[in-house]
Amino acid sequence: MSTPEHDRESHQGGARLDRATPLLPEEQVGDDRRRDAAGPSVGVVVTAFDQGRQICEAVDSILAQTHTVSEVVVVDDGSTDRESVAALDDLGAQVHSSPRVRVLRQANSGVSAARNAGVATLSTELVAVLDGDDLWEPTFVASTLAALVQDHDVVAASSWLSMFGVAAGVVEPAGGSVEAFLPRNAAPASLLLRREDWQRAGGYDETMTQGFEDWDFYLRLLRRPGTRVEVVREPLLRYRTHPTSANVRSMEARVARYAQVVANHRDTFAAHLEAVLLGLEAISTARLAAWEDLVVADPSAEVGPVTFGDGGMASAVRIATARARTTS
Repeated sequence: MSTPEHDRESHQGGARLDRATPLLPEEQVGDDRRRDAAGPSVGVVVTAFDQGRQICEAVDSILAQTHTVSEVVVVDDGSTDRESVAALDDLGAQVHSSPRVRVLRQANSGVSAARNAGVATLSTELVAVLDGDDLWEPTFVASTLAALVQDHDVVAASSWLSMFGVAAGVVEPAGGSVEAFLPRNAAPASLLLRREDWQRAGGYDETMTQGFEDWDFYLRLLRRPGTRVEVVREPLLRYRTHPTSANVRSMEARVARYAQVVANHRDTFAAHLEAVLLGLEAISTARLAAWEDLVVADPSAEVGPVTFGDGGMASAVRIATARARTTS
């Protein structure tokens, strides 16, 4: 996730790379991480903007992975508050551990530009991204890596997520092929993928500064026929929730953001129009059914205006029938 300001500003040029090293000394790195060193190399980009000490927690969760992480780049997208700057300085001052954590500082340019800048500095075969206020469970890299290497048609891997903060609970996105990603985003922003697939997709769209850039990127990855995004069926991503997050803000203008996604991938939407329309209708029907259950459970709740042509009349009939049974 990112704060609203993270996505707001246009690119203002220039970047500065600060050399640094991570937080955990070598003697604390487990045997499991040493044993997997011969596997594909993994680098991680962490994006940060005015997130205070939360960025250190995110980096700690990376360094605690059971699978070796070879490189970590923290991209500071123009943080200005004192606590955030101090936390990033602390990360940049670490000198006694491996893998090295580097801090890349740039003018505020948005999360897409920050991710692209970070990935461009990595030399690893595989790359992963993590927002600076989120966390990984220790097996996130190992589990997503297993899903990725088993099938070359898997272009990215993520996992279910557990929310914490103002809201709690487990969310279970399903991933899938391009058809699954047309009516809605079907995977979290935090993912693991091959560097070559990031390059083939052209990176993240840096013009998308108001949200949905991760959804757009998944559609870029899925342009190759037969590809899919795998989602590990465990909550290995810890997703911090707060009312001013970019995710919440982008949903307030969801139609406009979705219009931008459609415009960016017009040919893909046209080629799968039936899947798009049926997918949107399935989402609408499921939400209508959930609303019915809530209204039936609370007799004092008003049904409100009954809509026509979208299932509204049938819903009103079902609600009235259910309420009549409970009062008879």
